[in-house]
Amino acid sequence: MRGSLGEKIGEGAYSDVHAWAPGQVVKLFKAGFPRRHSWWEARMIRAVFAAGAPAPEVFDEITLEGRFRVVLRRFDGPTLLQLSRSGAMTPEQTGAILATLALSVHKTAPPPDVLSLRDRMAGSSRLSSGILPKHIATGILTLIERLTPGDGLCHGDLHPDNVIMTAGGPRIIDWTGAIRAPAALDLACCHVVLCELAPKFVDDPERPRAYNAVMQSEYARLAGMSPEALTAAIEPYLPIVRVRVLLGPAASSALRERLIQLVEADLRSADQ
Repeated sequence: MRGSLGEKIGEGAYSDVHAWAPGQVVKLFKAGFPRRHSWWEARMIRAVFAAGAPAPEVFDEITLEGRFRVVLRRFDGPTLLQLSRSGAMTPEQTGAILATLALSVHKTAPPPDVLSLRDRMAGSSRLSSGILPKHIATGILTLIERLTPGDGLCHGDLHPDNVIMTAGGPRIIDWTGAIRAPAALDLACCHVVLCELAPKFVDDPERPRAYNAVMQSEYARLAGMSPEALTAAIEPYLPIVRVRVLLGPAASSALRERLIQLVEADLRSADQ
């Protein structure tokens, strides 16, 4: 079905989302965003949807006026972040939904197209050599090799703003970071976003930390693990997630400096 560019209904660091056709949206990548990255995101969404993950269906890929666009199934509903901030969702409900969604992703067989954690980080390090100090790039790749990550599917950027609460249940958007890695990577991502980044931008810093605490507790219960075992599994992946954040476009120079200091401390601790 051919659509037309309608109202803007969402915005991210790399793209805008507009209404397109009935039941569809179009993700319009911003000018200057590399075509290879936008094409890669479309490929990842197709792959994880086909594998059964709670992702949107891709209907088409088009280029108009020099900008790459991906046409997706529209998920109608508020984000989990909007509901939790308004008080419509309690921290307990928010954390439980994140845990259930995370587990459903981790139980999905990773499509062959999805890169491994090491390959993804090695590529990111090369492309961002002007941002990431060489000793950190080397240290992170060494840490990944030492961890010998597993081969599960991770979303790579799981947090409440990437969850749409539809009438048919919660669904996850923004799959550009999909990666083959242990479940601990997604849980480490949530920890960094909710405990280290979000508290600086909300009126109640303890609220996002509460979401994370509930998520980890519920995930451990659902996975049949002790909370202590889950915490131990997450810990080594925190510096990897911090590096991924500092390589992102939303990281200010002050945030990058703080993250570099944290990662350097992480790597020193890992070497002891």
